[in-house]
Amino acid sequence: MRLVIQRVSEAQVAVDGQIIGRIGPGLLVLAGFAPTDTTASLTWMCRKLVQLRIFGDENGQMNRSVVDTDGEVLVVSQFTLLADARKGNRPSYIGAAPPAIAEPLYRQFVAMVAADLGKPVPTGVFGADMKVSLLNDGPVTIVLDTPA
Repeated sequence: MRLVIQRVSEAQVAVDGQIIGRIGPGLLVLAGFAPTDTTASLTWMCRKLVQLRIFGDENGQMNRSVVDTDGEVLVVSQFTLLADARKGNRPSYIGAAPPAIAEPLYRQFVAMVAADLGKPVPTGVFGADMKVSLLNDGPVTIVLDTPA
């Protein structure tokens, strides 16, 4: 599993011109899943995500998490995060989980994040052509992979 986490002032995702998910200050999370991902790896990534201290405290130091700031999280599935472009010019997506595996993992991950935040987590539409827009705050962008 791979996450690209962006601290944002605001973010939204649209499908067919309709905004389906929108947040204010918080985290935009692009999530890619591998066929080897398990509930344990989802749990680890979820805890790391919500506890990641990348928001400023009263001294301007990054010491606060999205939970500490009562921020929001928008999660968008993105299989291309697991692309392998080391050979040739056309990326291979063989490392990404097929939709039958990835979609349940995505739904489970979103549910875990919502439970840890104590609030709903807006999402994109799995497998759809989405338009994601954001106002990156900082900018702060973190790439997070499962430990294995």
